[in-house]
Amino acid sequence: MTEVIATNETILVVGGGISGMTAALEAAETGKKVVLVEKRPYIGGRVTQLYKYFPKLCHPTCGLEINQRRAKMNPNLTIITMAEVTDIKGEAGNYTATAKIAPRYINDNCTGCGDCGKAVEAEFDDEYNYGMGKRKGAYLPHRMAMPQQYVIDPAIIGTDDAQKAKDACKVNAVDLDMQEETIEFNAGAVVWATGWQPYDANKIQPYGYDRFENVITSVEFERLADPTGPTGGKILRPSDGKEVKNVAFIQCAGSRDKNHLLHCSRICCMASLKQCTYPADDVDISVYYIDIRAIDRFEDFYQKVKAQDNVNFIKSKVASIVKGDDDSPVLHGVDTEGYNRYANQHDLVVLAVGMEPSVDKESFPVDIVINEEGFIEPASENGGIFAAGCSSDALDVNRAAQHATGAALRAVQVINRVAGTEG
Repeated sequence: MTEVIATNETILVVGGGISGMTAALEAAETGKKVVLVEKRPYIGGRVTQLYKYFPKLCHPTCGLEINQRRAKMNPNLTIITMAEVTDIKGEAGNYTATAKIAPRYINDNCTGCGDCGKAVEAEFDDEYNYGMGKRKGAYLPHRMAMPQQYVIDPAIIGTDDAQKAKDACKVNAVDLDMQEETIEFNAGAVVWATGWQPYDANKIQPYGYDRFENVITSVEFERLADPTGPTGGKILRPSDGKEVKNVAFIQCAGSRDKNHLLHCSRICCMASLKQCTYPADDVDISVYYIDIRAIDRFEDFYQKVKAQDNVNFIKSKVASIVKGDDDSPVLHGVDTEGYNRYANQHDLVVLAVGMEPSVDKESFPVDIVINEEGFIEPASENGGIFAAGCSSDALDVNRAAQHATGAALRAVQVINRVAGTEG
């Protein structure tokens, strides 16, 4: 049974991505007790799925390792994974939170040795790689996962595979009798940091993501480029496994569109510019764009990418994609700088899909002010509940972490008022 020791001087952080981790660590390092609840089996969120950051093109593993070390060293921080907050009642300084915890079927004895994974035969689509590849029914989500504990897929519970996993474990870490738990605990303030999700490319019918294997999303391309990804870092066509020699990036795929996302997601241009640096120099790259939004410190990076001999920028909103020869997508549209119609064939097309909040506005477990795009507004009616990072707006990693620090400080102020009142 999971036990959480918390009072009205505890801060609850909902979501363990870069914003949630930042808010939790900043608050805990001021001396406040913090409970972080994360629905995935690990903390780190979508940042762990990135290959590189823009504009420096450094790897996220460095910053991730530092935050993980801070989390392990701080006794004020309690982390609960595979859990979702289902209800929050009360007011600033006096909340009661309810959380549902899914069974991992692995206990704290786990050493991360991997014997259970080797014993299991069943395979499933790998969520970490956005379904581009398989994982075992007993698995470590990714190599730097925190906690460094395996997970058993509930689909194999009751099968021979589950028993094989249990028999293979030398440290009694496999517990096939684990059940879902529901816990309640107190908190004085809440930081809501549930992050973002990629817009569903299936909804953009003219681009054929649901019909053409060689039309993928920007988050999928990020995993393809990563040496730890499903293709070992080789950018291969999903349809036939051939190396890509000609790739197109389509900007604003579903963003700034009254039929999809009304807002500009801010990161899409920079993400595609970053991804232009991933293929080899002999790969032809075309960027179809409405306008490039590379503000302040990102302008220099845009100019560097623009200067690459293998990158071509086409000012156009692509009208449609059809299947061409050899399953290659053919893009149709008009170049608005020369008003020339085109029908350009590419080996691979990457849709720069926008960001939308991970939690639907109808699914919030607490009454909170949300705008028409689903982001949380900084309203006094929210009481002691503060949005952090991409639950408040579409933000890049740097700005999300800065925003989370501000949210943590506001939560600390609420706790200080509680402590002052009771003192």
